[in-house]
Amino acid sequence: MYPYLRLAKEILKFRKAPPLGIFDTHVSTHICWPWDIDPWMELNNGRTLTLFDLGRVPLAIRSGLARVVRQQGWGMAIAGNTTRYRKRVTAFQKVTIRSRCVGWDARFIYLEQSMWQGEDCTSQMLARSAFTSRQGLVPPARVLEAMGLPQESPEMPTWVQAWIAADATRPWPPER
Repeated sequence: MYPYLRLAKEILKFRKAPPLGIFDTHVSTHICWPWDIDPWMELNNGRTLTLFDLGRVPLAIRSGLARVVRQQGWGMAIAGNTTRYRKRVTAFQKVTIRSRCVGWDARFIYLEQSMWQGEDCTSQMLARSAFTSRQGLVPPARVLEAMGLPQESPEMPTWVQAWIAADATRPWPPER
């Protein structure tokens, strides 16, 4: 089940936090609870993605993105991601999540998130997020315009550009 209470806690916790710019980093801390672990007694890979949600939502609120999306009647959805897992997280361990926007193209906004225990990165995710309306995808430039921000993305890091290019070669729909 989705952790709505944890999400509400994050929203309440950061409701009066200073606003963030579109490229600023939102930092949050979380605990790996027993219901977050898998049969190998570590943070479940699916729950890792859910914990990253708990970092993205306050980032969207603090940057003003959530307000604009709500005003326009748009939606936000993760349209793809790649995650690198490097260090175990076990029950009752505390992690810090760092969430930030790295840029956008004609269809998606790209977000980088990482999970840390002290100086050790446990996992990192690159996600592309789409804005949706009843008419289909809303171009990020339109969203940024509604936020009063420049519509041109700065150049994204090479590794992000490489992921975008590699993912574009993947067939869709997949073969049966």
